[in-house]
Order: sequence, then C-alpha cells, then structure tokens
Amino acid sequence: MVGAFSPNQSKAKLVCDSYRMPLFSSINALAHQCDAIFVHSATKSHFEVIKLLLEADVHVYVDKPLTELIEQSEQLIQLAARRQKMLMVGFNRRFSPFYLAIKQDIKNIASIRMDKHRMDSVGPNDFRFTLLDDYLHVIDTIMWIAQSNAKLISGSIHKTNTDELFYAEHHMQAGQCWLTTSMHRKAGSQQEQLVVIAEDSIYQITNMNHWWSENAVGISEKKPANWDSILVQRGFDGAIRHFIDSVSNQTQPLISGEEGLKAQRMVEKMISTMNKVSG
Repeated sequence: MVGAFSPNQSKAKLVCDSYRMPLFSSINALAHQCDAIFVHSATKSHFEVIKLLLEADVHVYVDKPLTELIEQSEQLIQLAARRQKMLMVGFNRRFSPFYLAIKQDIKNIASIRMDKHRMDSVGPNDFRFTLLDDYLHVIDTIMWIAQSNAKLISGSIHKTNTDELFYAEHHMQAGQCWLTTSMHRKAGSQQEQLVVIAEDSIYQITNMNHWWSENAVGISEKKPANWDSILVQRGFDGAIRHFIDSVSNQTQPLISGEEGLKAQRMVEKMISTMNKVSG
C-alpha cells in the first residue's frame, strides 16, 4: 500500500493514520508512485480523476457508475485501451458467493426477479442520481446472471413532487428468460432479494447471506461460513482481490469499463422511456 489522497486532507489524515499509510498532498504525486489506484470519490469527479490517472499510466478500479454520462465513460474506455491500462468498475455483487453460485450452477432459467428496497431513503438526491447510484446494482446483477443481452419491455419510475425516486419497477427479456427489477425507497425494510425460477427448482437469496431453494427432493437452506466476513459475503473482498490479481497477472478484469457500462446504458434507456412501453 503506497498511500492515499483526498482533497479533504484532515479527514484523509485520520484514515491514513488509522491504517499507518502515507498521506499524499496531491493526486498527481500519488499517481507517480503507483501501478494501480482505487478511486472512491463522488461520481461527478470520476471523469477528471480517472482521465488523469490513465494518462499517468495507472491501472484504475472505480466505484460504479464509471462516470455520470455515457459519453464520458466511452472516452475513458478508449483512453484505457490506448494506454493499455486496466479500467475496472466495482460491481461487488458479481463476487458475492451466493450470487456467483446462481450464475455458475443454475441452468435453464425461466425467470429472475431482483428487489432492493430501503427502509426510509427518499432523497436528498434526484431520481436520476439514485437510479445510477443504487438501482444500477440491481440492473447489473440481474443482466449478469441472465448471461444474455437484455431488452427493456416495460417499466415505471415513480417520483416525489421534488423529483426524488420513490419507486421503480422494470421488466426485461434476455433470450427466453424474463427479468423483473424493483426498488422502493421507503419500504420499511432494508431488504435485497433475488428469486430465480429454473427448470425443476426455485431459488431465493436474501440479503446475500441466506440461501433457500426447493425442488422435488425437498427444501434446502444455507448460510455463509462462520469465517466469511460481511465484505466476503457482499463481494467486496472478491472484487478487490480480482482487480489486484488482474494487475499482477496482466489479465483483463471481468468487469472492464465496457462491461461495466452495459447496466448504465440500460438505466439511461429506462430514464428516457419513463412510464412508457419499449418496443
């Protein structure tokens, strides 16, 4: 660990002191000392920060979304390719063990439904920010599990009078598989649930830490291993290790910039066709 940088030096110093790592006074100084950097900053800053790092020949891992705008993301993807640098988007759910098991082991899926609700999180940002900041996880996960290009069939986005997201629900089709997503910002419950209906079996994953499945033989339930931390269960550990391994072995990460952009393109389409049926 070389060190860290933040424009808020006082807060950054507390973190750096806690982990006994150097605090840099500028992002340029940090970039010149690193082979790879993790970017955890406000989405509106992503484009300029990542552009600076790629031009400094640094591999980049960034929290989703890649940038605020598709056009900016495409520019960064092209820049990473020209500089031959890795650009990974941090969709942690792709590394959650239970979600990975569903994707890798379950065949002949007819339907996938994913819901991610909040207890009381309406605002303060507008609906577009919330869709790209939180709902994006749902869209990426369900499209990734479906393993096929998804087509938006219908959907609805309900906003408050002050333009904040209240509820969203969408229906897509990926080959022969139907996909349904939803998010309520004031559901009275902080619950995430994935339900998969496949040939001869049904699966339900709740909060990434409870597996329930049923088939003709009976019902099965699983919990994570006692030694699996929350970071492992929710995929953060796997995502970070994968990026470091990719840099060390000079192999492309599974969630490249282009791969990470697929869900963002879908969310943008959902916004542009709000409360309409897509043909």
